[in-house]
Amino acid sequence: MSNFVDYVKIHCKSGHGGAGSAHLRREKYIPKGGPDGGDGGRGGHIIMKGNGNEWTLLPLRYTRHVKAERGENGGKNQLTGAYGADVYIEVPIGTIAKNEDGEIIGEILEDGQEIILMEGGMGGKGNEHFKSSTNQTPRFAQPGMEGQEGYVIFELKILADVGLVGFPNAGKSTLLSAVSAAKPKIADYAFTTLTPNLGIVDYRNYKSFVMADIPGIIEGAAEGKGLGHRFLRHIERNSILLFLIPADSEDHFQEFKILENELKEYNPELLDKDFIVSVSKADLLDDELKKEISAEFPENKQPLFFSGVTGEGLVELKDAIWKQLHG
Repeated sequence: MSNFVDYVKIHCKSGHGGAGSAHLRREKYIPKGGPDGGDGGRGGHIIMKGNGNEWTLLPLRYTRHVKAERGENGGKNQLTGAYGADVYIEVPIGTIAKNEDGEIIGEILEDGQEIILMEGGMGGKGNEHFKSSTNQTPRFAQPGMEGQEGYVIFELKILADVGLVGFPNAGKSTLLSAVSAAKPKIADYAFTTLTPNLGIVDYRNYKSFVMADIPGIIEGAAEGKGLGHRFLRHIERNSILLFLIPADSEDHFQEFKILENELKEYNPELLDKDFIVSVSKADLLDDELKKEISAEFPENKQPLFFSGVTGEGLVELKDAIWKQLHG
């Protein structure tokens, strides 16, 4: 079973508000003390909280229901009941919460950020609030309000500096394993990578950036074919995109155009991102073939050549990525 989970649906119920008190003040020397009931406490909230140490929704995978505490009832001496305890759902940075209708409730963009998903019910008012000139000893109080209830959908979109875009077997996993400590599964069949992998790439002078190896696109991915939207939504949060075209492709520029079109079909705004075009498996090419491949591309989309196996061109590739990120 994969340890990366990017979609979870949980039934949530916030706490019921505590009831107000209808207590009447009764003391030995105060025969007509009047209303003395306190307010009920608020029910507990359901709160989503960002956790920078988490990178997957796996801890929530088997959480089916979350319920917050009820607020306590009001007491005598106009004492307000205690609030019900809030329930925190910790999620990775980049998580979006939606209701059952698909409407976005909120998204977590930084560590420690909190978003109330469902508010606890308000506590009822005690009889002190209902005293008037015509009713100086009200013997009733307000009940607490129901908490909110419903399903919340959590979707994780990976936050990374560089997202790798390419068909299956384009060499994305090989590149990530060559430039970082990440160890993605590598094999010579399609869809080796079924879930995203993240790697921290060391750069000059102790600098670094985060690279995401995301499952490969196939033609029609924007329509849901292959891994479809599950792959494409992770691209949205990457700062720049690195297109990988394998050296043994039959038509390098056409493969790039297909990838570009899938992004456009899914979300045209993705094409506004900065990107770098590269040709992987460059150890299969000699200088003459590299020139022929470069000639297929327009001047503003000239590819960089590299090999994750031999290390050829990796330094130049990292330089280009850093310049694009911080240029």
